[in-house]
This record gives sequence, C-alpha cells and structure tokens, in this order.
Amino acid sequence: MVGFEKLKSELDAVGASVIAASVDPIDKAGEVAAEVSFPVAYGVARETADMLGSWWEERRSIIQPSEFVTDAGGKIIASSYSDGPIGRVDAADVIKVINFREAQLRK
Repeated sequence: MVGFEKLKSELDAVGASVIAASVDPIDKAGEVAAEVSFPVAYGVARETADMLGSWWEERRSIIQPSEFVTDAGGKIIASSYSDGPIGRVDAADVIKVINFREAQLRK
C-alpha cells in the first residue's frame, strides 16, 4: 500500500482513488492507515471473500490479495487475484491501465 502512497500525485493526475481493506481489527488496520492518505477498511470476513470470488485461507483466516480497478461508474476494468505477494497490482501498472483505457476511449 505504501507503493500507492508514493505515487499518489500520479494517481490523482489520472483521477484514481485508492481504497484498501484488511482482515485486521480496527486498531491494527489503523496502524496501516496512519502510513497512507487513502481509506483502509478493517474486519474483512469470509463472506466478503466469497462475494468477491477471492481465495480465503482457512489456516490464517485471511483473504488473499484481491485487487480491482474500476471506472468512474464502478465497472471493473481490471482485476487481480493472488495467493501471496507475487502477482499483486503495482501502482504504476494501475496508472498504465487507466492511461491505456483512456487512450482507447478517445479513438
């Protein structure tokens, strides 16, 4: 999430908003939220993982990374599901996706 914070001005320039969510309770999620300027939700449960089609890890009771880029209307234009740190969406890639999509819409 810190990577998104580092590219905040570039994300703002393409009209992107970042929202994060965690299985952590409010106090632990608050520690993460203190390091970033975007909202960090807490207490994500199995039901949310099921709704998103995400992988829920029973052993640790956590949702694995599930990332979405939506357009202004809320339609998902890119998504990524992973089962660990490899394959997570990078802030620079979000900027590229948004710029590419905007360029395609202008054609």
